[in-house]
Amino acid sequence: MKKLNVLVSLITSDNDYQVEQAKAAEETAQRLGVFAQILYAGNDAINQSQQLLSVIQSSGNHPDGIIVEPVGGTAFPHVARAAVTAGIGWCVLNRETDYVNELRRSSRVPVFSVTSNHLEVGRIQGRQVAALVPKGGTVIYIQGPSTTAAARYRALGIEQTKPANVKLLQFKGNWTAESAYKAMSSWMQLSTSKKTQVDMIAAQNDDMAMGARRAIQEHADPAVKEKWLRLPLTGCDGLPNTGQAFVRSGLLAATVVMPPNTSVALEMFVEGIRTGRQPTELFLTSPTSLPAIDELASVAQKSILQAR
Repeated sequence: MKKLNVLVSLITSDNDYQVEQAKAAEETAQRLGVFAQILYAGNDAINQSQQLLSVIQSSGNHPDGIIVEPVGGTAFPHVARAAVTAGIGWCVLNRETDYVNELRRSSRVPVFSVTSNHLEVGRIQGRQVAALVPKGGTVIYIQGPSTTAAARYRALGIEQTKPANVKLLQFKGNWTAESAYKAMSSWMQLSTSKKTQVDMIAAQNDDMAMGARRAIQEHADPAVKEKWLRLPLTGCDGLPNTGQAFVRSGLLAATVVMPPNTSVALEMFVEGIRTGRQPTELFLTSPTSLPAIDELASVAQKSILQAR
């Protein structure tokens, strides 16, 4: 039997979660006896679209399927149609799209979406805020690009569960540590930062949380640096060697653990191709808090009592 070939198109190699997505895809492909080719888009939607169209329109052997985590907000409907027309299966990661349902009606190849439950990710972060800032206050909230559904849903989720007496001071990043470092460094140089009482920093991923921490560590004023490094800092992704390790070492107060969804996508792809049946149209993977919210609240309460 022909060895199945699946192309996995990811956002950037400068993000731990994206690298883990690639690793999970390669390990799952090896386990399933299929070939997985990894492409990174360099955080550039146009580049990603061109990479995919080049593969689809190539006169050589086409992949059996494409798994794509889009850089922009459109999820490339035209590219998806071109792929399906060419007999190439299509899976979108971390997006809920309108066109998937339409393509499934006429497609003989798998067409589906796999996404983390980003709304629940945001809700968990809101519960973490409630546990870590029980008296309320101001939380710097570092977000990913607003063009992505992941960033929008996480922002909506945290608004739903954070206490009413917590104000979010929103910063913009692009999922990388460097983007958060620049945003945090620039703000800390403003007079506004000296006048604002900040009680916590939360980022929409662990990379950006650590970028913010580096900006604080490099601040010229030792007193300011010491004060800010005492603030609870939380992230999201919770990979074993980064986010979870940062929590264990105390660099992060908490993270949200999100299993890489390339593994699930690849398993669904292979089953769909081999059985000829369409996979579930939308599959959601479930995030969890690390530490658990109850444990986080208990630790925070002990810290408050010790500070008195």
